Amino acid sequence: MKQFLMVACMVFAFAKAYSQGPPITADKPIMLGGGSFTTKTLTEIRNTERGTAIYVPLMLHYLPTSNSLVAVHLPYINYNLDDANGSSLADIKLLGKYQFYRKDGTGKTFRMVAKTLQTLPTGEELDLMDLSTGKYAGYYGVVAGLETLKYGISSEIGYNSMPNGTMDEFRTKLGFGLPLLKPQYPNKQVNLYFEYTSAWLHERDWYQLLYAQGIQYARKNITFDLALQLPLVQDIPDNSALNYSVFLGTRYTF
Repeated sequence: MKQFLMVACMVFAFAKAYSQGPPITADKPIMLGGGSFTTKTLTEIRNTERGTAIYVPLMLHYLPTSNSLVAVHLPYINYNLDDANGSSLADIKLLGKYQFYRKDGTGKTFRMVAKTLQTLPTGEELDLMDLSTGKYAGYYGVVAGLETLKYGISSEIGYNSMPNGTMDEFRTKLGFGLPLLKPQYPNKQVNLYFEYTSAWLHERDWYQLLYAQGIQYARKNITFDLALQLPLVQDIPDNSALNYSVFLGTRYTF
């Protein structure tokens, strides 16, 4: 009986632990219960040799079931570039995810989801990858993740197709999460994130490998995110090279 209670407590604590703390620049396959809503934003301040853009999305996520998610991202962008200045609506994005595999253990879970992100050409044609291109694009990928009481690992591989542009992209991501506090209820956690993003734009013969160092504070059903992203490898024209990106985010689930 005592062993049963210990296992039950660990499972309960873990359920509360992994219900918070999504990666900052990466993605994860963990989903909350069906019928839940999440509002979030992840502002990106991107500084390149071409200038600076501030991207502010309002993201509304809804889980019709415990293994499916639909979302809309409504973004605003302010830009001060060498060849353009102003502010406007950026490219609206529609997100869909479906969890097709799940294996749970004591204090751990492994899951996989299919993911699609449809980018609508509502923004200015600024040639800012993932922010404002003014062109339709469809992304299709798979996200896998292992979550334990001591760490989390997430990975993603996919392809972004832009039929009327030249930003077709092979994309991979790898992230590691490290909680600094023991699981507790109500949820209270500080997480460190170490995240890598690889992007190959084969039509342009561009390649980037980026690293993001992030920290996150989670309290009950709200999180606060801060991350700095830097280039490790860049094989792109000098006038488009990334200097750094700063991410500031909040997330509220109800």
